[in-house]
Amino acid sequence: MQTELLREDQSRSPEQRLRPLRSRTDCPILLSPRLVLRAPHEDDIDALAHLANNANIATMVSRMPHPYTTADAADFVRRAKAGTIGKCVYAITKADNGAFLGCCGIEPHSDQRTVELGYWLGEPYWNQGYATEAAQTLTDMAFRTRDIDQIDARCRVMNVASRRVIQKCGFQFQGSGMVGSLAVGGMVPVEWYRLDRKTWVSLRSWGGSR
Repeated sequence: MQTELLREDQSRSPEQRLRPLRSRTDCPILLSPRLVLRAPHEDDIDALAHLANNANIATMVSRMPHPYTTADAADFVRRAKAGTIGKCVYAITKADNGAFLGCCGIEPHSDQRTVELGYWLGEPYWNQGYATEAAQTLTDMAFRTRDIDQIDARCRVMNVASRRVIQKCGFQFQGSGMVGSLAVGGMVPVEWYRLDRKTWVSLRSWGGSR
């Protein structure tokens, strides 16, 4: 990462790097070996609409309509820029050519000590490790820049690939429940996972040079 966040992080001792950077509460651009996580913008609208208009994706996330139109994509970008979605939202893009792959984000819980991780990738980019790379990068940012105790993540019970991503990132199973799905038009069963700060510190080896 060549952002100010990483330069500041690299100047600190290993112990200091694992403490939250309490003064930084924005959503910095994040770089990983293959990805750039940045704010969504208007140039993403066509790719966003194309990739998100897929029932295989919409039925696995809670707040994505199906069909998903260009107007839906434009509204999403507008709300993300205005900060009205209520979370730190990123476009997941390839570092080598800027291609839009999907989205990820974190959303605070009401207790302010927990945030929830969410993500989706366009189907052409599945099974290539991009979701895990994005989730790990975003998880690192959340623990470093926010004074939080844990991060939650949920996936549909039938979503084996998403469960695998969550588990690779060190999240531990907490229980099952039901959440509403906009695309399905009703409640669907989900599994709930959690990663606490202590466990994240012990798993920092995933970051390597990040």
